[in-house]
Amino acid sequence: MPELPEVEVVRLGLVDHVVGKRLTEVTVHDPRSVRRHLAGPFDLAARLAGRTIVDARRRGKYLWLPLDDGDALLCHLGMSGQMLISTAGAPPQKHLRVTLALADGTELRFVDQRIFGGLFISDEGAELPAEIAHIARDPLDPLFDAEELDTRIRRRETGVKRALLDQTLISGVGNIYADESLWRTPLHYARNTRHLRRVEVATLVAHVRDVMTEALAQGGTSFDALYVNVNGNSGYFDRSLQAYGQEGEPCGRCGTPIRRSPFMNRSSYWCPRCQPRPRNGRY
Repeated sequence: MPELPEVEVVRLGLVDHVVGKRLTEVTVHDPRSVRRHLAGPFDLAARLAGRTIVDARRRGKYLWLPLDDGDALLCHLGMSGQMLISTAGAPPQKHLRVTLALADGTELRFVDQRIFGGLFISDEGAELPAEIAHIARDPLDPLFDAEELDTRIRRRETGVKRALLDQTLISGVGNIYADESLWRTPLHYARNTRHLRRVEVATLVAHVRDVMTEALAQGGTSFDALYVNVNGNSGYFDRSLQAYGQEGEPCGRCGTPIRRSPFMNRSSYWCPRCQPRPRNGRY
């Protein structure tokens, strides 16, 4: 699933290509991609036609496009969603779900192979849509409060990676950047948050911020054609990964082979020497 850097790359592309432009027509090719818009696809298309996109914003992994009437078009990319800029009349991409025609002759196309993502309109989209108000700020947000996160995370009794993936605590972090940040700190993914020291939390948050900043500079992480920017280009941070996906490869710090362990129907990648498995969740 795209994480903060990948979604931010898309947001920056939307700023360049669609902000300030008027929507002339919206075509929903697959109603499953607008299922969260409860009034249905025809209502969504009618409400968007004639509206001007005034900004492109993000909270965690959610994007939204504020409109000139105070509403907002929300987008979640899910596992495979893409927001692509195309010339009107260009051949449709495979898995094209929604086409948003713009007055300048271009189109914003929502393409989604697995249909876990989707679009919907929020009536309260000017600042922060109510539908995503529960999503926490992310480490790249200027208003992110690291001290508040420290307090909240150390009150919990859970594995530190589970805490990183909790979007109500800290948003935008997924499996890839959690593993990379924990490797850099270094901390084992199952360390109990209640036993973390302040300096460990602060160091971890700093590495989360650094990893995401570096990934953003490289266009995000792309393992296949599903993860692309609005022009269809892939990111290349996968070349810099030290932990995620590196099972059997030597740790870049100590040379010990990286291990993979099952984790929440996914995998965790970690160094058994640098990130020793905790005993009783403590060390």
